[in-house]
Amino acid sequence: MSAPAQASIAAGGGLGPALAAARARLGLVAVLFGVAALGWWWTGDQMRGMDNGPWTGLGSFGWFLGVWIVMMAAMMFPSVAPTVALYSRMTKQRSPRSPLLFASGYLLTWTVAGVVAFVIGAALNSISGDLVAWDRAGRWTAGGTLVAAAVYELTPLKDVCLGRCRSPLGSLLGSWRDGWSGAVQMGAKNGAWCVGCCWALMASLFALGIMSVVWMAVVAGLIAFEKTVPWRRIAAYGTAAVLLALGVLMLTAPSSLPGLTTPHNAPMSEMMPMNP
Repeated sequence: MSAPAQASIAAGGGLGPALAAARARLGLVAVLFGVAALGWWWTGDQMRGMDNGPWTGLGSFGWFLGVWIVMMAAMMFPSVAPTVALYSRMTKQRSPRSPLLFASGYLLTWTVAGVVAFVIGAALNSISGDLVAWDRAGRWTAGGTLVAAAVYELTPLKDVCLGRCRSPLGSLLGSWRDGWSGAVQMGAKNGAWCVGCCWALMASLFALGIMSVVWMAVVAGLIAFEKTVPWRRIAAYGTAAVLLALGVLMLTAPSSLPGLTTPHNAPMSEMMPMNP
């Protein structure tokens, strides 16, 4: 057999595993997007009729935590899918288990963030009573939260965290852990960078209406925009501009905000009835 023929066979032999690995990564991304789509469907069904605008009551801890986890899967999995695919490419194993555990570790960090958000909300409720009711300080607090989130978009900490989210290769190499537990740890660390990048945007969602699918989609769109567009500074300044505009409108003309529900004049501590 001639040398070119042998080289062709060798190349073909190496191409098969590479194609199989590429198909596996595409399948993994499809699974993440599928889970996100199911999350959007389930969340929309659960939240129907529950949006009370800024500072909507969070309900019981168990109900909120369940909805929060599904929300984070719906909102975050599309934008983190390239990172999970990169992790899958870097592993030597063909099993999809490690990448899925990586995604689970990522979601675990956001779950912890949700617990912290609930605790903060419950503490503020017990301290302030009806102070953040819409007809008192609620409107001003919501507008101030949006403006503060816009300012955070331009801080060095945001820039560092966004850089890690947009270019995760160095972070993955610098914190590599083998095995299934290592996959969870690395996913959790990547999730921590994402929390540092997006916590102000999540605070904005509370200020606009945590039970609003419309505002949930807007915030998810902003997250995907700043993580995926090629122009990093344009992404940061563009997101800041949108948040600033929303904050100014909330403070000056909330009725002009499409999709904003004007809250009933009830204390935030009065929790809405929730589905079981």
